[in-house]
Amino acid sequence: MAEQTAGLQSFIELIETIADNKYVMGDRLVEVGVSGPNLEATLAAIAMAQGELGHARLLYNWSFDLKELKKKPDIESQTGKAFPAIVNVNNWIALIASLYAANVAIDLVLRAVLDSGQSKAASRIQKLINEQNEHLIYSENWARQLLNDKGAIPSKFKEALSEAVSQAEAWLKYVEQQTELAEAGYIAKNLSLQQAFKSQIDQLNVQTLVSTK
Repeated sequence: MAEQTAGLQSFIELIETIADNKYVMGDRLVEVGVSGPNLEATLAAIAMAQGELGHARLLYNWSFDLKELKKKPDIESQTGKAFPAIVNVNNWIALIASLYAANVAIDLVLRAVLDSGQSKAASRIQKLINEQNEHLIYSENWARQLLNDKGAIPSKFKEALSEAVSQAEAWLKYVEQQTELAEAGYIAKNLSLQQAFKSQIDQLNVQTLVSTK
């Protein structure tokens, strides 16, 4: 029972961390997205903001159910687990860097939850994962554009991406170390989240180098 309790507590923390990041990303997509580089980028950012906030709401409600709360509280702010890079976003370059790094990491973790084989988990997140793929494609395309841009933009983006990647990678390492998650069946076993994350980030850099030749 103690092990199951530890697993459940860690899983709730995991869900809240993802929800917090999506909640703050949604907020920053509105705040920064309105001053995007062009109208198309602005409209897409605002649309994605609604998606991220919807995902956050779904995940918060899931955490409330796991806590067996009789009355679900209003969601007025994050619980304090969002990555600092996302919280501190104040320009388009930092927004894209944080959006890309965080969603790559979140996607890997959610798929690990899906691969656990729990039907309840699948019903909660399958649609979310499908919708999130659009956000990944959007942020990856913009990441390539910024890496291929002129002047100081590529170096500024690399700096912002490095910070966002470092924080996302640290979280994935932490998730891997929470062995009670897999032992209790909340995520798939024998995960290599950090390795998969690094591979995906490296692929972005490789594809960018190829496209500039």
